[in-house]
Amino acid sequence: MRSAGATATLTILLCTVLAALGTSSASAVVPEPPRPAFYETPATLPSANGAVIRTEEVDFLLDPLDATSLVRNATRVLYRTTNRTGRAIAASGTVLVPTTPWVGVGTRPVIGYAPGTQGMADRCAPSRLFSEGIEYEGVGIEGLLQRGYAVAMPDYEGLGTVGVHTYMDRVSQGRATLDVVRAAQRLTDTGLSTTSPVGLMGYSQGGGAAASAAELAPTYAPDLKVKGAVVGAVPADLEKVATNLDGGLYSAFAFFALRGLSASYDVDLSPYLNDRGRATSDQVETECVFDLLDHSFVKSSSLSANGQPMSTLMSAEPFRSIVEAQRIGTIKPAFPVLVTHSALDDVIPYSVGKAMARSWCGKGANVYFSTNVAPLHVGGIVPQTAEALPFFEARFAGLPQVSNCWLV
Repeated sequence: MRSAGATATLTILLCTVLAALGTSSASAVVPEPPRPAFYETPATLPSANGAVIRTEEVDFLLDPLDATSLVRNATRVLYRTTNRTGRAIAASGTVLVPTTPWVGVGTRPVIGYAPGTQGMADRCAPSRLFSEGIEYEGVGIEGLLQRGYAVAMPDYEGLGTVGVHTYMDRVSQGRATLDVVRAAQRLTDTGLSTTSPVGLMGYSQGGGAAASAAELAPTYAPDLKVKGAVVGAVPADLEKVATNLDGGLYSAFAFFALRGLSASYDVDLSPYLNDRGRATSDQVETECVFDLLDHSFVKSSSLSANGQPMSTLMSAEPFRSIVEAQRIGTIKPAFPVLVTHSALDDVIPYSVGKAMARSWCGKGANVYFSTNVAPLHVGGIVPQTAEALPFFEARFAGLPQVSNCWLV
């Protein structure tokens, strides 16, 4: 007789094959290395977005001795979401809940925390990096957990799971963020429920995902009780961001975006790249953010088939329409939003974040735009984290936000 373990292994392998046959726009070009069985998509997905497919306990390392595990429950989740094309997919994520009882008003809030750039390879997924003690977003979420909030963090489409990570796809990232919150509310023994107040937060790529989630929430997830969002260094205009990155220290971010969006929209990049460009595109699909210096100061013109920079490529179809579709600031958020941005940001131009906030203000949104002078892009996450705590305190207490749109 076949053992239960062998049967389970065969089932997972069968599900993997079926899932791979079912992938289309985000199917991987570069062969993906084997991933842990937990991340494999089942042959049949649940019917509801945010439905939990499977869970497992995960180590949550913020310190060498893992003392955080004594005061937090960490759960790795695989859940259903819907990508940009409307296709149901499985995405992975992490739900972190303090073990101490919630002592605030009402039920324990949950923060949908969208992570910043992790990379493109499956091994870069935050739900995997937490247990290796190298997930940098732990710094940003620690204050939230200390306050007693639960945190639900998505890995995004194709990051950890089958297919190419659709990096910078506005809709896919926003939906994955909203659905991981739904998944967190469905877990047992967390104190969370569908009535739990919700906050959204993110910086850089995560700022884009959280801002997109803020725009999409009223129509995609009207069941969530979202009270407010904190978004920082939002890459709201990809054309301007890509131009700023070209040939600089963070050139890899632009290459990630080109690879991710081409996968989401099923565009073959080969005709637009030379041999070096095709090799670079394949390489970035296997890399994490820690590898970004491998592409520092590489000009996109040295990778293109016609010798033109990426900005020229983005101004022509089909890329022009794809990039324009990622613009954030075109839909009014239905709840207060705190937008933070460093005037010294060297990755996402300050003017991009301010223009997004101004656009939201013009649509009648309740926006507070907070400028800081933290050093460079990396430094900007520090003031954002500090401002987020009082913001959420006030929103969950039912206090209004005073907009400063008249200054933006």
